[in-house]
Amino acid sequence: MSRLIRVLIADDHPVFLDGLAALLRAGPGTELVGAAVDGGDAVELARTTQPDVVVMDLRMPGLNGIEAIRRILAECPQAAVIVLTMFDDDDSVFAALRAGARGYLLKGADQEAIRRAIQAAAAGEAIFGPELAVRVLGFMTNLPERIAPPFPELTGREREILGLVARGQPNAAIAARLFLSEKTIRNNVSNILVKLQAADRAQAIVLAREAGLGGQLSPARTSGRNFPPHPGQ
Repeated sequence: MSRLIRVLIADDHPVFLDGLAALLRAGPGTELVGAAVDGGDAVELARTTQPDVVVMDLRMPGLNGIEAIRRILAECPQAAVIVLTMFDDDDSVFAALRAGARGYLLKGADQEAIRRAIQAAAAGEAIFGPELAVRVLGFMTNLPERIAPPFPELTGREREILGLVARGQPNAAIAARLFLSEKTIRNNVSNILVKLQAADRAQAIVLAREAGLGGQLSPARTSGRNFPPHPGQ
């Protein structure tokens, strides 16, 4: 018997949220692991439940859906996010795609379409409602050629943390900014040092600034010797 798809849902309309929950409970192949009424709750539930698929509205109180998608994927990179919303404007659609959403449906979609989207996302596919597919295809095929980011061996989260380290931010400040624990930041910094083959935090800062992260390297700080050691990496 195949494993159930673990689904987290987030919407600030109780009636719609209850209906979506009932759909998932009644449908074969899915397990509802959480229901959130705002973006912050969705991020916290994703962190604790580690779902396979997140079905997310965009306009919610507190943390908006776009930022919630970014944070959920940072905490749960294995999760696939499907946006289910009433907003079909280009700004909303493409902001969701840039944040990492793998699917985008409008709330007029029928129950079978929602089920198929969840199954497709769990299988690693991208899924979009028929109203949006042509626009999304045009957007994807007309993207300018991307410049490769520095340090391709790093994950996106590690590159983000390295940029903050390069700005002189201590672990506590980075943790507060990214809504992560200091232990998580320390572990990421340790991974960064290994991947960059940097002897210490100071050398990593030099490498990062030379690559354009964290602002320009000032003449007075061109050597690792000019950076004071930082406790706890």
